[in-house]
Amino acid sequence: MKLLSEFKTFAMRGNVVDMAVGIIIGAAFGKVVSSFVNNIVMPPLGVLIGGVNFNELSIVLKEAEGEAAEVAIGYGLFIQSVVDFIIIAAAIFVAVRVMNSLKKKEEAAPAAPPAPSKEEVLLSEIRDLLKDQKQA
Repeated sequence: MKLLSEFKTFAMRGNVVDMAVGIIIGAAFGKVVSSFVNNIVMPPLGVLIGGVNFNELSIVLKEAEGEAAEVAIGYGLFIQSVVDFIIIAAAIFVAVRVMNSLKKKEEAAPAAPPAPSKEEVLLSEIRDLLKDQKQA
């Protein structure tokens, strides 16, 4: 039971939950970016280059023989993955930069001085009364 309660304490920490949410959103974002690159960015780029289909770009090392499939290096898919990475890295960079700028603004704002405690207020009143008595 102790192990289960320790795990529950660990799993319910704010940082762990935030990290899990970030991983889930990141995975979904990765799929969206991959779809964007594969279906929107690469086809026009292939047309501009001269009708190249990046999915089919490869270097065949060994032709298919009988039931054995061909052995090829698919560098077109690698190029698409590199474009995916660049887009995701740029988006994360922008997000971190925005969060850091918000954090700096928050830190730069001066905190209001704390209100004096009851004891300080009473001592100030006593001091003022004593000053008034001396002057009189």
